[in-house]
Amino acid sequence: MSGSSRTPSKPHGARGLSGGLAAGALVLGTVLAGGGPALAASGPAGATSTTTAANAARCAGPNAAALCARPGDLLDVTLDQLHPTQPAIGFDQIYYKLGRYSSPKDEQAGDLNKRFDDWCETNGQEEAASAQPGARISDPSSFTCTVAVGDETPDTLSQMKTVVVGPGGALYLTDGHHTLTSFLETPDGGPKTHIRLLVTGNLSALPTAAFWKTMQDNKWVWLRDEKNDPITVDQLPTRLGLASFHDDPYRSLVYLTRDIGYQAPAEAAEYLEFSWGTWLRGRLDLASYDLRDPASYLSAVRTASEAMSATPGDTEITPGLTADQAGRMAEWNDGKKPTGGEFAKLGLPISDKKPGKLAFALDYRAKVAVPPACTKTLTGTYTGPLVVASGVTCLDRTRLTGPVVVRAGASLVSRGADITGPVQAVGARTVSLCGTRLTGPLSVVNTKDRLTLSGPGCTANALNGPVQLVGNPAEAAAPALVP
Repeated sequence: MSGSSRTPSKPHGARGLSGGLAAGALVLGTVLAGGGPALAASGPAGATSTTTAANAARCAGPNAAALCARPGDLLDVTLDQLHPTQPAIGFDQIYYKLGRYSSPKDEQAGDLNKRFDDWCETNGQEEAASAQPGARISDPSSFTCTVAVGDETPDTLSQMKTVVVGPGGALYLTDGHHTLTSFLETPDGGPKTHIRLLVTGNLSALPTAAFWKTMQDNKWVWLRDEKNDPITVDQLPTRLGLASFHDDPYRSLVYLTRDIGYQAPAEAAEYLEFSWGTWLRGRLDLASYDLRDPASYLSAVRTASEAMSATPGDTEITPGLTADQAGRMAEWNDGKKPTGGEFAKLGLPISDKKPGKLAFALDYRAKVAVPPACTKTLTGTYTGPLVVASGVTCLDRTRLTGPVVVRAGASLVSRGADITGPVQAVGARTVSLCGTRLTGPLSVVNTKDRLTLSGPGCTANALNGPVQLVGNPAEAAAPALVP
């Protein structure tokens, strides 16, 4: 089997840059020469950079690349270094990407798989040029991009995702949660996958409270959950991965209306799609649609996108942001009939040579193991022991210290949790661990219905201890582990 390649195309742009960037001066994995940490221009009054001596000390120590980064620099990071700044994502957007990444349809059409295009674009290198047999996005040496590192243009840089440096050099992702979660979840990606991010602010010199105030003042954090209820910064996820986020179906809906009801403007507002989703909540009840059925889901997309297009351009969809500023399309589906344009492409079935986004999303979602409904949910910090005697106990990003025992007939569902202590289940009805960091032994014996430790939609676990799996359902696969 030979590799694949394509003819380079011209650079394209979407989001404009707030300042000029000299692409030739960017250094992968480090910072531009000649300066120490700088606060964003819109930081709190009185905030200044540190003295030259302090800068020198910081830039010579651990985590120097992040601590010394300036707005406009590029940082080479791994996905497990990133902290989310929103509590929810649209799962169906991720499912579309994962469905397409795992499909041979692109190659069968004579193209490269979309995951290579997405990685190159996100890395500031336009799109994929070639890929070796067995290429992986976790190994950039196995494929090439049309724009080489060092040859970036303002257009290619404008496609990159953004990050803010926080206290201690912690990295807070402000754009790209869906794209980078897709990279983390795809089998040839993972938490150690490298990507470059564009620094929009360095707030590492600020104390924690001032940091979060500045993040909110700059609209670099979205503090509303999947139901549009307010949350605190302490309720944000601590890492990427499907298991770390809640699912916001309105966020998925907005993604599917792209280029039908709205187009992301060159200077897109932060969290633009969430703003549209909030606006749509009061105009469309998704509970009245069957989002497992392609026709019903497509009807919801049409209703939503038509509402977006039909609203007057000066309507504020959120305070300070009008529909036109949010990219409202004056003509629905770019003036084309429902049987043409992007709307028609969206509805193409999975059997088509080029299936639509919706078909890929629903096809992948059908493969995701659905855990039983929670009868008890633990969040935040919990000190055990925890005994699950009946019903379904869910650990939702819980930080749990102590032993966990799941008794016969009961169920445990853990998503994005950190557990320090042994986990033992004998005769449980269901045990599901996804995106869970366990420090201690895991023993699951004679599960009655389902044991889920890996598979589509199940973020890889980090199991730091011996694992015993005996007498469980045949479909239970070996656990996928974080390397």
